[in-house]
Amino acid sequence: MSASTTERRELVRKAMKAPYLTREEEHDLAVRWRDNRDEKALEKLSLSHTRLVISVASKFRNFGLPLGDLIQEGHVGLLEAAARFEPEREVRFSTYATWWIRASIQDYILRNWSIVRGGTSSSQKALFFNLRRLRAKLSGNQQNLTDSELHQKIADAIGVKPADVATMNARLSGPDTSLNAPVTDSEGSSSDRQDFLVSDAPQPDDIVSESIDTERRRKWLASAMTVLTDRELKIVRERRLTEEGATLESLGQKLGISKERVRQIESRAMEKLKTALMDANRSGSLVPAAV
Repeated sequence: MSASTTERRELVRKAMKAPYLTREEEHDLAVRWRDNRDEKALEKLSLSHTRLVISVASKFRNFGLPLGDLIQEGHVGLLEAAARFEPEREVRFSTYATWWIRASIQDYILRNWSIVRGGTSSSQKALFFNLRRLRAKLSGNQQNLTDSELHQKIADAIGVKPADVATMNARLSGPDTSLNAPVTDSEGSSSDRQDFLVSDAPQPDDIVSESIDTERRRKWLASAMTVLTDRELKIVRERRLTEEGATLESLGQKLGISKERVRQIESRAMEKLKTALMDANRSGSLVPAAV
């Protein structure tokens, strides 16, 4: 028998032997701890409620984590409840502490059940801890439900999207797998799982081709713009080559002309640029980059 198993059994034995507290005893211990930081009062208060910690922790055994760890985390929640408890509210400490114990255990499970962080919102936490129960209940009552119908009913019950239910269901269906885990094909050769991941990023040759094409287009445009007058060049640059193009009215004020005149000059400049680029293409100076 391992040391941890022995310690857990000893803890359970002591918890079961601890006497139940009356409302008056519980109130007195809580006041002594809050007002005087009486360590003995805290020890007696927490020991008498350790059986509550064990009871709550036992409900989370199906998540694959050691019961001893769940009990420890539940005890952390119990101590947090003792630090926040207000005896004058006339609420039993066990009622107040149950929420803190459960919250501490659930947070521990979410941190350690998978290396992928999940359940960050309250709805996601509710989905994580209730999915299996609801799935079993719905599947048992209505045997002919499709996966999409089942996900929709669970989503309606918890208040999340069906896609979230499908994602969480897939996560709960199997353990984490390392990307470095070997995969052996039918021919006996072995590779890591990460070798089979598909990247959405462009291929290296596409990146190089795009870079070359962009540089060539920049040079073609710079060459074609030499046919423009200074005023045409200024209008094209401020209207077409800036992140936030200038308005016809603002350019007209700068140049001392009407906005209609600015539009006419811009239109003429764009026609000149188009003609210059087409002439260069016909002469063979515009050659696309090799793919």
